[in-house]
Amino acid sequence: MQQVLFFSQSSENQMKVEAQEFMNEQTQALADQAEKFRRNPQRFMRRVLVDSAEGLKSLKRPLRMVAHSGVKLTEVSQTTLQSLIELQSEVVTSTLTAVAKRLERAASAEGVADLVLDQLEMLPATRDRIVDEAARGIEILKVAGRDVRKIANHTYATVTGRTDEELAVAKRSAARKVKRVVRKTRARARKLAA
Repeated sequence: MQQVLFFSQSSENQMKVEAQEFMNEQTQALADQAEKFRRNPQRFMRRVLVDSAEGLKSLKRPLRMVAHSGVKLTEVSQTTLQSLIELQSEVVTSTLTAVAKRLERAASAEGVADLVLDQLEMLPATRDRIVDEAARGIEILKVAGRDVRKIANHTYATVTGRTDEELAVAKRSAARKVKRVVRKTRARARKLAA
């Protein structure tokens, strides 16, 4: 238990040191900016305004891409909703048809045994219908998910200027880092427990 507390305290101390270093860097950068402003305020302000204007201009393309992606997402959601409504209509229609058929067979049954056998005879068809409808609903949602993922990846790649290959490499690299951290953490936990 003491080893775990020590590990926790050392991590906490390391975080404090890193936070202090970050604050020192930010303070130094602010002091440099203040010095530039003190030496030549007009030139400093002009540079800030030019940089701000360039920054605003650079936002045009990403904003257009995000807006275009919003239109595509709306299109995907409308198509998905239309497919789901059509599926729901078919489900309701087939359910009503099946219920009507069950009632007709129940009305024509000559006894309780015939009624039960007729109803049992219809169960596999009902089960198959329900499974098919559920599979169609899942497929609709899978297609929608793929479309949304494609739009998101394309938008991200365009806005950040990364290609799909670079994104895939970055994703694999991040996954490796996470696995490495998990392995190290498990190893440390085993050492502490031993």
